[in-house]
Amino acid sequence: MQVSWLASLGYLSVDLETIGSNSNSSVQATFLVAAPQPVDPMHPCEAHRICRALPAFHPIIGPNMGIGAAAEPLVVVTLLFGGAWFNRSIGRDDAYDIQGWTDRTVGQSEIKKSDDHGSPRQSGSMTPKSEDSLLSSSPTLGLPEEPLRRVRKIKFLKYERRITTPNTRIHKNRLLSRLLRKFPFLVEAWYWALIYWVYQVGRAITALTLVEGTVHVARRHALQVIHVEQSLHIFIEIPIQKFFLQYPTLMHWINRIYSFIHIPGTILFLVVLFYLTTTRRRRAISSKRNGNDAPVLSSAGPALYEARRRTMATCNLLAFVVFTLWPCMPPRLLSDPTYDGPDAEESKSFGFVDTVHSSTGESSVWTTNKFCNQYAAMPSLHFGYSLLIGLTIATLPIANLRTRSWKRIAIMALGMSYPALILTAIVATANHFVLDAVAGAVVCGIAWHANGILLNLLPLEDYFLSALRMHKPISWTDPEVFYNKKA
Repeated sequence: MQVSWLASLGYLSVDLETIGSNSNSSVQATFLVAAPQPVDPMHPCEAHRICRALPAFHPIIGPNMGIGAAAEPLVVVTLLFGGAWFNRSIGRDDAYDIQGWTDRTVGQSEIKKSDDHGSPRQSGSMTPKSEDSLLSSSPTLGLPEEPLRRVRKIKFLKYERRITTPNTRIHKNRLLSRLLRKFPFLVEAWYWALIYWVYQVGRAITALTLVEGTVHVARRHALQVIHVEQSLHIFIEIPIQKFFLQYPTLMHWINRIYSFIHIPGTILFLVVLFYLTTTRRRRAISSKRNGNDAPVLSSAGPALYEARRRTMATCNLLAFVVFTLWPCMPPRLLSDPTYDGPDAEESKSFGFVDTVHSSTGESSVWTTNKFCNQYAAMPSLHFGYSLLIGLTIATLPIANLRTRSWKRIAIMALGMSYPALILTAIVATANHFVLDAVAGAVVCGIAWHANGILLNLLPLEDYFLSALRMHKPISWTDPEVFYNKKA
């Protein structure tokens, strides 16, 4: 057992070996605990007193994971299904299915060009000479029989091609299709689960196939990041962490922000944005058909929401490519006391402290498990997602709100405070370097402008939904285009 005293910070860093007197195995772990008073680390009585005061916990998953293992997934499920109820269709649940999103009486989307990939064309009736057409916006001009095929457009750079896929609208009256029409956010819950778990499975595969050489490469890359930051005079991680370590209560909340805000905060953002851009507009269309008026608070439309959702998926894809090709160790792992390789002296010289996974930390079930790739610090999706959310809030078009009004300025400040908070958390907890956040911002920017490429996956979705005999509600970037020949 080795005990070292961080006197200036009021913390004890305790390295334990062979926990349990009857154990034949050796377990090594580093604990960070607040010391009630200065102690002599060389005095054996002090060391044993400290160890008896440590809370019992697994050295890998942390002290609070027992409850968190159940509570955190429950929070996510509650947000997803609560969001589905909050965004449920009221009135005629097929109003938007018939009238579409082109009704100018409920306001138009004031969004940047990059947010509008393939606006739906005006509806028209199907004729024998037309290869494809949209559903008529008038309920009196409905099609006598649904075609079995529909037209999709595949586009990448200058390449463009039209293909036919199954028309899932023939299943619109089946039970699951009616359920999705009543609770359209269930589609978004499915998208989020697909995006998240595909990304996590990818990370798990890289984590389970890690070899010792990869760990050494990740450590070397982390040291290279430090050297670049030092040359740019932005190596500020150590003073930031030391500042927060002086305030244990504040550090405790910073740990919580890092561990518990990222995923629930992202889902809550999607729920609220879907309501502002999509649900209120659908309800306005339904109310208009009943002769009533419904206010639309935001002039942003469904295209904005769909672009942001695709941006998150593209962020995951780009991040996976980066950390697979260029693994990078987070700062907290540079202080590994068991490492004695060629870079050991330099790695340990910085003195980074793993505050999240210490005995007083707040580790999350999502980021601390054997399937989690610990060497994917570059880029930081914590910051990339937070920047995406912050920019969306700051620039969200709101009806009758002037650009320079105090309300608009307050909304902008609120939006940008979120990425600032997350940046502070990821650096103070030694989970990311500043350049990791910069890389996360770059990934976010690329995904922001290139997310339309994911629309090329819609043909696969058509075949998938057709196999399940389901039809999802019409979306802004998914116009109902049909093929006029029976398959």
